[in-house]
Amino acid sequence: MIGMIILSQTVFGIPGNFSLLCNYIILHFMGYRLCSTDLILKRLIVANSLVLLSKGVPQTMAAFGWKHICSDVGCKLFFFLHRVGRGVSIGSICLLSVFQAITISPWNSRWAALKVTAPKYVVLYIFPSWILQMLVNVTFPFHMTGKWSDKNITEERDFGYCSSIVTDKTGDALYAALLSVPDTLCLGLMLWAGGSMVLILYRHKQQVQHIRRTKASSRSSPESRATKSILLLGSTFVYFYILSSIFQVLLALFDQPSWFIVDMSVITAVCFPIVSPFLLMSHNSSVHRLYLAWIRNAKSSTIMRKV
Repeated sequence: MIGMIILSQTVFGIPGNFSLLCNYIILHFMGYRLCSTDLILKRLIVANSLVLLSKGVPQTMAAFGWKHICSDVGCKLFFFLHRVGRGVSIGSICLLSVFQAITISPWNSRWAALKVTAPKYVVLYIFPSWILQMLVNVTFPFHMTGKWSDKNITEERDFGYCSSIVTDKTGDALYAALLSVPDTLCLGLMLWAGGSMVLILYRHKQQVQHIRRTKASSRSSPESRATKSILLLGSTFVYFYILSSIFQVLLALFDQPSWFIVDMSVITAVCFPIVSPFLLMSHNSSVHRLYLAWIRNAKSSTIMRKV
């Protein structure tokens, strides 16, 4: 049953992320200029795909009994890629929330100076963030070992296709706390940005209540729709992140965790990468631009054939 759940997550998640990534690639070759939020979302999609491929695929095979599929090097590589993808995903959601909060802030606020320079900082942050996550998690693979490893290990935690080496519990706890510092910082920034966006939208709604709503003005602005989409994406991430963190803490507390805790940690870890592409498809304007472009091209082809 666990194998079928993880398999269904992987089957739905990987095509969803790749289809959304193909959408951005097609828009790029069609000459559309992507905005800053689209660049962040592209980075988020790549990170989510990396999490699914490095966590969902090997764990699915392990759930069906293929536990000796990875060598020691392969095990370390999978866990390293998962940590990097997870870190980039957290950073992307954090950056997206903060950027949108700055974008919709009033021009008379203290963030007005950043409204012009923020897009430049976004582009400069995207590429170094991958290198930063690699440096932060470079020592993490040394705590993992594969099933085929011939090392003499006295104490280890079994994760299915890989095992975690337990050496010094105090040192492991300090290392885990150190790794959680960037995540905690990003989570705090996300909560602050989400609260700021909710407050800005509420004040804007209060200001326009006295205006008579016509048919044309009854629609929400593109900025408002984008903000609500980012709030939905961020709140979904926070929910699954907290749920995943609970099982990660339980894994760290027990020397020999039960298979239920191990399996639930995997299931909750890949929930957001599965849900996020479908949320973006339903709210993202870039997907709508591609759909309109296909309709326009189809109409142009039909007119040319008639001529």
